[in-house]
Amino acid sequence: MIFGVVFGGACLGIAILIVYFHQKKTKNIMQNIDRMLTCAIDGNFKETMFDESMLSALETKYANYLSASVLSAQNIAKEKDKIKELISDLSHQTKTPIANLLLYTELLQEEDLSADAKAYVNILHIQLEKLRFFIDALMKLSRLENGIISLSTKKEPLQPMLQAVISQFVSEAMRKNICLLIEDTEAFAQFDPKWTTEAICNLVDNAVKYTQKGSVRISVKAYELFVCICIQDTGIGISEEEHAKIFTRFYRSAHVADQEGIGIGLYLAREIIREEGGYIKVDSAYGQGSTFSVYLPAAM
Repeated sequence: MIFGVVFGGACLGIAILIVYFHQKKTKNIMQNIDRMLTCAIDGNFKETMFDESMLSALETKYANYLSASVLSAQNIAKEKDKIKELISDLSHQTKTPIANLLLYTELLQEEDLSADAKAYVNILHIQLEKLRFFIDALMKLSRLENGIISLSTKKEPLQPMLQAVISQFVSEAMRKNICLLIEDTEAFAQFDPKWTTEAICNLVDNAVKYTQKGSVRISVKAYELFVCICIQDTGIGISEEEHAKIFTRFYRSAHVADQEGIGIGLYLAREIIREEGGYIKVDSAYGQGSTFSVYLPAAM
């Protein structure tokens, strides 16, 4: 009887010790994993030799994974640095030659040339302007995507920015005999003035370009968390199946193949607004015009 009680007590004690050491080992493993993850987040993780008798295979696999992740992040950082350098070189190497070519074509346009020669020079000038626009757009996009340019948002009134946008398209709207309207607003939002102007200009440019008659209207509506800028046109519209595609790089609808453009404006606009903590929505149907709604964070 006494032997049974002693034996039972010993078994219970052994069981408690087993549970205690198991919990301690599990705790140590979790602490090691937490330490490794913290080091990886900080970018300081280095592969270590593990004693399999002390650490679990899970820890070893996890350490190998983190080592690979850190190495991958380092490689990505190096590639980004190379891209930044390439963008800088391209910007420097192409800016001056294109500017010089444009200058010489403008000088030639002032010369007393034959009708054919003047036509050729005009075509050359137009194509150079397109090339400059294309390179500028690609440079802006690459700088934004690779973190060379960082947006600095601040509390700003929307009316001056929208007036500056409208002023760039008044002459083109008058030439096409379409109404370019803007509703006055006293709303403020949190945005980067320079880059938001770029984004809104891209949207208004499309609206004016693809509207042959009617109007382009800009209005603002304030909500609790966002301020919405609506660019509404009576243009050709966009089919529903193309709504997601139009925000991808270099996408151009078959309906506008005869129009000037490279298919980068909407993508750049979306990236700019997204970087500011906002988003863009489109409401459109083919043949019924389009409304692009730009949501910017409300000024707090």
